[in-house]
Amino acid sequence: MANAMMASTRPAGALPVEGQLPSLSGAVAWLNSPPLTPQALQGKVVLIDFWTYSCINCLRALPYVKGWYERYHDQGLVVIGVHAPEFAFEKNLDNVSRAVRDLGISYPVALDNNYAIWQAFNNQYWPAHYFIDAQGQIRGHHFGEGDYADSEQLIRQLLSESGAKQLPAPGAAISVSGVQAARTSPT
Repeated sequence: MANAMMASTRPAGALPVEGQLPSLSGAVAWLNSPPLTPQALQGKVVLIDFWTYSCINCLRALPYVKGWYERYHDQGLVVIGVHAPEFAFEKNLDNVSRAVRDLGISYPVALDNNYAIWQAFNNQYWPAHYFIDAQGQIRGHHFGEGDYADSEQLIRQLLSESGAKQLPAPGAAISVSGVQAARTSPT
């Protein structure tokens, strides 16, 4: 079952360096892009989004990830969805392709059926977001749903550090319905 735990290592002030962007070569296929490498991503701010299409927590985070991609792509943000299947049916390329299309995902998606990228990041959660600076250093992460404003601020900080000028205003609240709507507390 997907872990909905929320954790963040974003300290006030200076951001830590948590390591280097590992290889993405373990993907069994790529959608919306040819295979990407850390070398090809140098100079770009990268958001790695570990997700799987039947995870409710991933589906709830997806509108924010898509919004960040749309808002900041022209300023140098690259979003890579790393689809790490939880169940056997999620390994099927046709199923993942259909989900990517139906969910309106236009950024690159790496299919990590063998968990090679997952293990390279030492990841344990769906969804998990890793924020990489223009030098290829992991500068923060977030596990689970929530803290979207903080995540966006981290993206903005990394883009500013990389020299991006005149960033668009931070995103307005995302309005979604159905399975992508945020969880509500029982009354």
